[in-house]
Amino acid sequence: MAGQVIQGDEDEAISDINVVPLTDVMLVLLIVFLITTQVIKQTIPIKLPNVRYEPTTTKPDNVSLVVRNGPGDSCEVYWGVTRVNQKDLLDRAVKKLEDQIKKVGGVQNINEDNMPEAHIRGDVNTRYKCIGAAIITMQQAGFQRVGFISEPPPLTGYRAE
Repeated sequence: MAGQVIQGDEDEAISDINVVPLTDVMLVLLIVFLITTQVIKQTIPIKLPNVRYEPTTTKPDNVSLVVRNGPGDSCEVYWGVTRVNQKDLLDRAVKKLEDQIKKVGGVQNINEDNMPEAHIRGDVNTRYKCIGAAIITMQQAGFQRVGFISEPPPLTGYRAE
């Protein structure tokens, strides 16, 4: 009986799979994949700007525009509180710059300090084509600086770094 093999025990020995080598191979593959994904990842090195909520000084000569979606597929642009179309916007912007040139005594006296800026307030849901059209129109009129006015989240302040 000592040298005799029972038929049932032999079947159990064959059906049991040793999972230790399988686990070792899987861990090695996992480590290899983790290392190679870092090598494969390609990035372009850039330096992102440090953004701060700093109050800006608004000159009285600056133009304030509000841009939002209109009914249907249209855009609404407001110069101050007056609604204007694309042609009126261009005409008003050109007139604004001509008046500023006369006010300072000629083109030779225009500099960054006395050149008016266009400030655009765009609704969050406004389509890009509406805001883009306002930017292009103001640039065609001769405005060198076109900026965006945003509202910082509530209870945020100036963060010194």
